[in-house]
Amino acid sequence: MKIFDIEQLAKADKVTIEKQEISSTELMERAATLVFNDIHSKLNGAQIPIKIFCGIGNNGGDGLVIGRLLLEHGYQVIAYVVNYSNKRSQDFLLNYDRIKEVSNNWPSSIKGEDDFPEISEKDFIIDAMFGIGLNRPLEDWVGKLVRHINRSKAFIVAIDMPSGMFADKMPNEKRPAIKANVTITFQSPKLIFFLPQAAEYIGDLQVIDIGLDREYLAKTAVNKQLINKPEAQLLYKPRINFAHKGDYGHALIIGGSYGKIGSISLTAKATLKTGAGMVTIFSPKCGYQILQSTVPEAMVLTDENEETLSNIEFDLSPDVICFGMGAGTSKETTAAFKDLLINTKKPMVIDADGINILSKEKELIKELPENTVLTPHPGELERLIGKWKDDFDKLYKVKKFSKEHKLIVVIKGAHTIIVFNDDLYINNTGNPGMATAGSGDVLSGVITSLISQKYEPLIAAVFGVYLHGKTGDILAEEMSYEGLIAGDIADNIGKSFLDLFKKEMQSEGN
Repeated sequence: MKIFDIEQLAKADKVTIEKQEISSTELMERAATLVFNDIHSKLNGAQIPIKIFCGIGNNGGDGLVIGRLLLEHGYQVIAYVVNYSNKRSQDFLLNYDRIKEVSNNWPSSIKGEDDFPEISEKDFIIDAMFGIGLNRPLEDWVGKLVRHINRSKAFIVAIDMPSGMFADKMPNEKRPAIKANVTITFQSPKLIFFLPQAAEYIGDLQVIDIGLDREYLAKTAVNKQLINKPEAQLLYKPRINFAHKGDYGHALIIGGSYGKIGSISLTAKATLKTGAGMVTIFSPKCGYQILQSTVPEAMVLTDENEETLSNIEFDLSPDVICFGMGAGTSKETTAAFKDLLINTKKPMVIDADGINILSKEKELIKELPENTVLTPHPGELERLIGKWKDDFDKLYKVKKFSKEHKLIVVIKGAHTIIVFNDDLYINNTGNPGMATAGSGDVLSGVITSLISQKYEPLIAAVFGVYLHGKTGDILAEEMSYEGLIAGDIADNIGKSFLDLFKKEMQSEGN
């Protein structure tokens, strides 16, 4: 799913109005009616107090349409107009007149703190003050109104975007924003909805297709995409009947140290379970027996050192190398990693201590093969690129780092974001149950496996993150968030492959 910029969505509105030969008021009526339908289907006529806070622009116009439709269907509705300016959009004014025709009480006006209504936690609030159109800080009293609504503990539905939130800036104490329970947004999700610092403002996200011009949306280039099942289906490479293990590559997994051999065993198992033809593990000597017994399908090579990596030598030509899980950052391991980078230019996936070594020895970054995939967790990412002010600054710095070094960076999180140059691929699978030790090691194995099967590194990263998260989602339904561990994800990656075309196969059989 494409994620459009605010300017692109504004143009989409204009193109739609022209090509469909409708007015902006009719487009507003269409969009707001769809929101009403959603709310009505959930409330089902329940007689609870509904308070709608409307701005004086088009977002406020949406709120007035929703209010009118709710009134026409017998709901208890009070609409409030937040008069933060003397400028009103034409569509707002037209719908202001329309709601007065069905309301016993004209929309109440809020001009300052003295006009703030009482709000009970039993109220149902619809926030239609600003939406995506906010381009300047809130007036002081409007900010206080936002805080007043948030303090009420009422159930809040935000229309298009929680009021006070900018499309490209994070809310904070000086820039308050509505903390919605549900955000219903039009046509396309916005980037900010998927950033960690915005989570407490968005609540549950719903995207409503309001019928903007299909041709414009299809042809308009974007640098942000949301990855769901339809996108993942397009990335999958079907297998051929006469294939053999050599067709699906040889992956080399390097890492581990005394007490941390489990990490590379998880990575190796995930690599095999995702479909790599062969896997070899290179570890310190202390890992030999553990790895031979826990991952019997893999071959094992060992370092001359008993407890850490000190001299990475192997007589094979892998299709991809994954380095870092449990490796540590000792001088010997750092030197061995440096030699590895100098002596091989095979495609690589770098995780965990591999990233920590790069953070300490920045000159090694230039030795990484082009399109190497880095998979840092937040702490590792900070050590690599430095501190950031907020999530937008983080993305800016990661994009700059990616372009400068020609690398792919996987920013792990609730919505893992894959960054390549200026392009962002935002994953929409995964759950809190995956916040468990070793889950990242499994992800590295999934991505490594796909590269070994000749998926391009960027595709491997995007598809691998989707499969990893989807497996977690499937297992969470079976086992709960709390009962899920990394080994379960590694063992069950195949379920996410089966799920890719599950609905299609069922429909064909009916």
